[in-house]
Amino acid sequence: MKKLLMLSACLITALATTAQTEDRKFSFGVNGGLIQYHGDLGRDWYKTDKTMYGFGGISISYYLWKYVDINAMYSRGTLGYDSSVTGFKGDFSAASVNLRIKPIGSDYIITPYVFGGVGAVLFDRQLNFHKEKIDSALPTAGGGINIRLTPELTLNLQETFMFTNNDARDGVVAGGSDDDFLLHTVGLQYNFGCGKDTDKDGVSDSKDKCPDTPAGTKVDKNGCPVDTDKDGVADYLDTCPEVAGTAALNGCPDKDNDGVADAEDRCPDAKGTVALKGCPDTDGDGVADLDDKCPGTKAGTPVDATGCAMDSDKDGVTNDADRCPDVAGPVSLKGCPDGDGDGVADIDDRCPKVKGTMENKGCPEIAKQDVVRINYIGSKLFFETGSDKLKVASLTLLDELVKILNRYEAASLAIEGHTDSDGSEAFNQTLSQKRTESVKKYLVSKGISASRLTATGFGETKPVADNKTSLGKAKNRRVELKTSY
Repeated sequence: MKKLLMLSACLITALATTAQTEDRKFSFGVNGGLIQYHGDLGRDWYKTDKTMYGFGGISISYYLWKYVDINAMYSRGTLGYDSSVTGFKGDFSAASVNLRIKPIGSDYIITPYVFGGVGAVLFDRQLNFHKEKIDSALPTAGGGINIRLTPELTLNLQETFMFTNNDARDGVVAGGSDDDFLLHTVGLQYNFGCGKDTDKDGVSDSKDKCPDTPAGTKVDKNGCPVDTDKDGVADYLDTCPEVAGTAALNGCPDKDNDGVADAEDRCPDAKGTVALKGCPDTDGDGVADLDDKCPGTKAGTPVDATGCAMDSDKDGVTNDADRCPDVAGPVSLKGCPDGDGDGVADIDDRCPKVKGTMENKGCPEIAKQDVVRINYIGSKLFFETGSDKLKVASLTLLDELVKILNRYEAASLAIEGHTDSDGSEAFNQTLSQKRTESVKKYLVSKGISASRLTATGFGETKPVADNKTSLGKAKNRRVELKTSY
């Protein structure tokens, strides 16, 4: 029967309790076990063939530190001693307060501890609190272990020694030995209380290694955001949470390492550019090889959406070769139009509205008689002696020259001045230059554009006759007029 009672007590307490922590500082326990006597009648401690009685109880503990807690315990049961000669038996209620020391802390599954404290034992079936029925227990002491079975429950095994100050409970006082008792206890403790959880992720701050996790984020047991694919990017930030990738691409993979995630890469197996969504551009024309119909286009060539050289005016000449890319023209003129059909592109034609010749830059030939007349006018221009002032008769000829030039608006006129060898070379050079500028100035005053006129003095450097004779000198003192386009 005694063995059955002991077995039942053990089975009752084979439940799990949780170790106290900083977050759950309070614990409530239920326990039961067997009590053995030691006194004048004998010693039953740790003897299985001697008297054992059962008891049950409750306890409350408060966590002070991972190495220390305080425990209050209440037990109710029967104690006594039975032999063939004498014995005793009675009901008792016991209460004690103990300080428990955990040498290795409370972070392990199995936590041993020792304790010591004070208590009292009341011997009375009816709980009649007369002073003579109460013994002090100084001290209560012992040890035990807590075995964590789940995060919430722990199995508790404990040995409690109660050393009382009374020698009469067993009915014998002659022996001089106080009545002491040993409680073999098995129990359950349930810890409760909530620790501070700043980020509301279900993991208290004391255990939270990531205390600033955004609200609603799925976290692991350490309070850190879950990273399913173990790529260093938490799921709540990971665009591809189930496939390992890189932080730069929000957790998505990029097998060709071109900076474009595979899911968005049009060419995931070939390294390309971000601008072309991960596709290469071999000819560098800005069109991905995947879309390029002209993959060999010369670098720098403007291209259309298909990667072929652009032909804006659709004249068959691509922009890179078209001198007039915005206006259609023949291939022979590099894409430029020829409005007057003279074979000179309008862009080069000095007379784009009048058919001319290529030699004259698109302008018509100057009539032979006009060329003769221009040469004549040049030979009849005279100046005051040693001066650049035109004689009055010369002005009439220049007016005629103005009329001829107006018929050929694109033609240019070169005015060249010459002198004889009288005087110094420097003087003659200066004089010839001033005389040509006088002619130019007059023509400009009559409406001829200065851009059409050039004035150059050659002094005595280009004689056409012998300067040793008066006739020769007269021929060398001249103005020559030359037209061109």
